[in-house]
Order: sequence, then C-alpha cells, then structure tokens
Amino acid sequence: MTQPHRPPQPPQPPQWPRVDLDPVRRLHALASGIGGAHVTEGRVDAPYARVWALLGDLEGEFGRITPDMRGLRVLRRDGERVEALAISKYGMRARLRGVHRPGWCWLQSRFLLVGVAAAPDGDGTRVAFTGGVRVPGRAALVPLGVRVEGRRSLERLTALL
Repeated sequence: MTQPHRPPQPPQPPQWPRVDLDPVRRLHALASGIGGAHVTEGRVDAPYARVWALLGDLEGEFGRITPDMRGLRVLRRDGERVEALAISKYGMRARLRGVHRPGWCWLQSRFLLVGVAAAPDGDGTRVAFTGGVRVPGRAALVPLGVRVEGRRSLERLTALL
C-alpha cells in the first residue's frame, strides 16, 4: 500500500523568547548600546503617579529637574511621538524627536540625547536618567559631566517631591 503524497511543510520560524522590560530596565538596555552613556538610577519615596506627574511634564517641571535645560517646548505631538525644542541654560537650542509615554521619555536630536524612565517599586518609585551631548557621526555621547548631571537630576526630583 502506498502512502499518500504530502507536500513538504515549510519550516516553522523559531520561537524567540520574549521579555517585557519595565521602563527603567528598557532605559538601561538602550543606553548600553551608546558609547559614553551612563544611566543614573535611584529610588524615591513617593508614589509612581506623583513622580511621573513631574517627570512627564515636559514643558513644566521637566526643565526644572534636568540641570542643563532651561526649558522644553513641545512643538508637535502625535500619540506618543513628540517633537520638542530644548533650550539649554547656555542658550543653545536643539530640536528633539522621540517617544513620550507613561514612565518613559526618550528624546534625541543630532547633537543631544535625553532619556528618563520611572517604574513603581512598592510604595516608592525607581527612576533613571541618561543623556548628554552626542558625538556627530557616531553612536556615542561625550562622557564629560554625564554622571554629575544624572545625580543632579535625581537630587532635584527628590527636592520637588
């Protein structure tokens, strides 16, 4: 007795593992691919909703928390996609583009990168900051002052809470 002919089955795609990262871990993952980047992480004793209300206020409190920034003005918003104009305390301007959603903000221009994340941690909140001046033509940041700016951001956030 002959077996019926069955066409060959196409190979099944591999089942890649899926890992969901909270925003703080995601910030670490993205920053690890950028030379000179440093993530400053800390925990604040305030509920996530209160912390993100400050960090997520791009045109208000965000500029008070970020030491080098005098202000940020949102120019356009399409869902979580944002385009903004940042003005440094030295008067320099940068047009930033990126993503802003609850617990997550990643904005970058040709010469500047700003990343901030927050995640609930019991009755407090874990926060993380990264950013700095980008090296033109390279996926790198100028490492000067990155650690100090991150610590200052964390201190300013804590003071506002």
